[in-house]
Amino acid sequence: MSTKAEKKGNNTYEMEVIIPKEAFAEAVQKAYEKNKKRFNVPGFRKGKVPFKMVEQYYGVEVFYDDAINIAFPDLYDAAVKENELNPVDRPEVDIKSLDANEDVVLTVKVTVKPEVTLGDYKGIEVEKVEYTVTDEDVDKELNAKREQNARIIDIDDRPVEDGDMVTFDFEGFVDGVAFDGGKAENHKLTIGSGQFIPGFEEQMIGKKIDEAAEVIVKFPEDYHAEDLKGKDATFKVCVHAISKRELPELDDEFAKDISEKDTLEEVKADIKEELGKKAEQNAKNQTQANVIDKVLEGVEIEIPDCMTENQIDSIMRDFEMRLSYSGMTMDKYIEYSGLDATAFRAQFKEQAEKQVKTSLVLEEIAKIEKVEATQEEIDAEIAKVAEQYKMEVEKVKELMQGEYLDSLKNDIAINKTVDMLVEKANLK
Repeated sequence: MSTKAEKKGNNTYEMEVIIPKEAFAEAVQKAYEKNKKRFNVPGFRKGKVPFKMVEQYYGVEVFYDDAINIAFPDLYDAAVKENELNPVDRPEVDIKSLDANEDVVLTVKVTVKPEVTLGDYKGIEVEKVEYTVTDEDVDKELNAKREQNARIIDIDDRPVEDGDMVTFDFEGFVDGVAFDGGKAENHKLTIGSGQFIPGFEEQMIGKKIDEAAEVIVKFPEDYHAEDLKGKDATFKVCVHAISKRELPELDDEFAKDISEKDTLEEVKADIKEELGKKAEQNAKNQTQANVIDKVLEGVEIEIPDCMTENQIDSIMRDFEMRLSYSGMTMDKYIEYSGLDATAFRAQFKEQAEKQVKTSLVLEEIAKIEKVEATQEEIDAEIAKVAEQYKMEVEKVKELMQGEYLDSLKNDIAINKTVDMLVEKANLK
């Protein structure tokens, strides 16, 4: 059945989708089969109520919503394909007419991928990015390895010093009254780490083991808890244990401990080589980002709100996953941020808009330049996935079909497009 889409805005189309009465009758029967276990009619066992009895007892309309949901998707997909639309969000569906004895007519509003008007994207001038590895960089990495291999030594013959790790109890009071969240036992803290409010850690210096003491501080004006902002507080503290980190000497023995090398100079050479590879990759990534930013400057595009919101959803999901690795929940993080959920979400809008714009622009350039993934490139990526997950290549190929394969092809094409833009850019 032919369906004509009518343009209603820059990125919006409206069309009628008709469900033929015969198809709707079949969908109603399918809705009955799907839901018959839900109906209770006196004299019948649950799930055994005949269609006609459900119709008489509840009315046939009880099946209409499910019937539309069953019949609509295939007809919608056909209408979208017929009108060569590229939807970017779920359609808005309104019922125009619904009569079991007639065709069902639905009005459907579709938000589509926006048109992209490109500016110049070949031969653009961009400053070339270069990173060099210095001796200071090597020393910093070497010191990080010392920190990773430090020994923890217990201290029992002196009070707390800067840099010590202390295990202690504390309880905080404001105007002589203990406040919520201000008490802990056997808390571990590295003095000088800046984990506590200003002034607290400095006053822990000089405290002795098992000696009751006080720390007097003032909460910052921008503290996350409203009832404590700017308040003077007294903490009763008692140190139970003191320890410190002892760093290994930077010598050949240390080199043997942390690597398969015999000398410290060999370890330094390895570090410099590894840092060089990272610097090269960072330079490449930054150059690509600069080229893309320059390309985006000349682009005209009106991004639908739904695309931005969907991208924010994706960013938030990724952010929440990374928080979970450290045992933090999104709700707790938002609470600590001092923002409400709406304001916190709004922080990602600009980032989301740029990501959507970048994706649309690169896809448009790939289309114009006919950049596509070759079978060789697809096979290479599948082989990488197989190696990463220790699976047979053929098994990965079986799993990576449909939208997963399309996504892989698109990623390859986009990466090739970025490489092409950098290659054709004038890097000064």
